[in-house]
Amino acid sequence: MTKPVVVGVDGSPSSLDAVGVAGHEAAIRGAELRLVHAFGRSSSHLPAGGPAWNPAGAGVRELLDGTLMAAERRARAVAPQVGITRDVTVGEPLVVLEIASRTASVVVVGSRGLGAFGSLLLGSVSGHLAAHGRCPVLVVRGRTDPAGPVLLAVDDSPASEEAVRFAFAEAALRGADLTALHVCRTGSSDVYDGPADPPFVTYDETHLREHAERVLDAALTGPEESHPDVAVLRKPVTGRVRHTLVEASAGAQLLVVGARGRGGFTGLLLGSVSQAVLHHAHCPVAVVRHRGKGPATPEGGEGDHP
Repeated sequence: MTKPVVVGVDGSPSSLDAVGVAGHEAAIRGAELRLVHAFGRSSSHLPAGGPAWNPAGAGVRELLDGTLMAAERRARAVAPQVGITRDVTVGEPLVVLEIASRTASVVVVGSRGLGAFGSLLLGSVSGHLAAHGRCPVLVVRGRTDPAGPVLLAVDDSPASEEAVRFAFAEAALRGADLTALHVCRTGSSDVYDGPADPPFVTYDETHLREHAERVLDAALTGPEESHPDVAVLRKPVTGRVRHTLVEASAGAQLLVVGARGRGGFTGLLLGSVSQAVLHHAHCPVAVVRHRGKGPATPEGGEGDHP
């Protein structure tokens, strides 16, 4: 049985956009859609008149019913055939959604929210989910272009393998092309604040591009054979990783990145690359966590070599 698609709901416009994307994800998977609303003692958006953690408090039930009804209407407008369940849970959203991720195929969240779901990209919920969730996390931001390709950020570590598999599966489900991008960093350019690289840094562009081609070959050959129906465009490039990814996301319908890696995408969740992608990508971003048993990549580093 296909695992459900879980979406965090709080009634904000961003949340409703996430519900629409989640409905589409459920439809193409033939899965159930699970609407999850979680609140705890810190849920500032709950009305006065009763304890914030008591769903029977004055006005709370009406608020929840209205929020979930609006979410269900949005989902049915996108995917009328999808089965929908509602789940109202007392607890901190990051904990509730992490638990929900254990039995989900993907968890979808909006880029901005209200109360406990507020400022998802800047706060703890999406970052915590991407770091600790048991399934891919899809953060809805920018514009979804159904005619665009799925854009895959490829690096040269085992941590990229789950992201590659997820991107191919998404492209196949969506009937979309796949653009696989590997960026060989030109020195420290992703942390240099000036308009160009430091003048004392030089690069062998030919060597870097050949390395990028080898990385793409190694990462894509097997999945390509498993998905002969997916048209793949390989893009080995050199330059600034975060700028290149953000620019490439324009016109894509989804950007897929791994949560741990080496080279250009090291420390993706916490470093400058992730900040740029989650704040500035022009399309939704799917973060696929590496679940291998190898040593964890140190948090926060972006890597200094291609």
